[in-house]
Amino acid sequence: LSFFSGFGPFRQYLVNSSWEAVKELSKRGLGENIDLRIMQLPVVYQKAKQQVCKIWTTLQPLLTVHVGLASSATALIILEQCGKNKGYQERDACGFHPEGACCVLDGPEKIESTIDMKTLWKNISVEGIDIILSRDAGRYICDYTYYTSLYHGNGRAAFIHVPPLSESVTAEFLGKALQTIILAMLEQCGEQRE
Repeated sequence: LSFFSGFGPFRQYLVNSSWEAVKELSKRGLGENIDLRIMQLPVVYQKAKQQVCKIWTTLQPLLTVHVGLASSATALIILEQCGKNKGYQERDACGFHPEGACCVLDGPEKIESTIDMKTLWKNISVEGIDIILSRDAGRYICDYTYYTSLYHGNGRAAFIHVPPLSESVTAEFLGKALQTIILAMLEQCGEQRE
């Protein structure tokens, strides 16, 4: 079982490309052996955290991949290597930020994904868009969700930032790009298990 999440609308983005991309991925599938579940997370710290905890406690997926919108990235897909615990000052869609500005009060400063994004990045290419590596998911709901998921999933989570939808970057295009990237991730998971 693999689990994927995108985010709902926020600020001026009434249609969030991350959710559109995840829905498109779900239509395409990841082959017969992968049971693929998807969920839209709200751009609200507490609610996103509850949903993520629920995913790990009830479904215990092999891998959870969260997809978020990077408004600054015009034509970039960003592979995030780690989640950070502290520094969450920005308010969410409900006007709140987390207690102590952190994800998990006694949690480690940062948690790395068991997926080696650098290897992944070296080995894949998606025509029509650049893919880059990042070690800073931005200290907002994306980073917060990622850290929470890494914490509860013992590192078996990944985060991919996608650009806003545009004429060249359609939901279909992003869904196809995600499919390529995630199949490579799952291959890595398989190798790690062996």
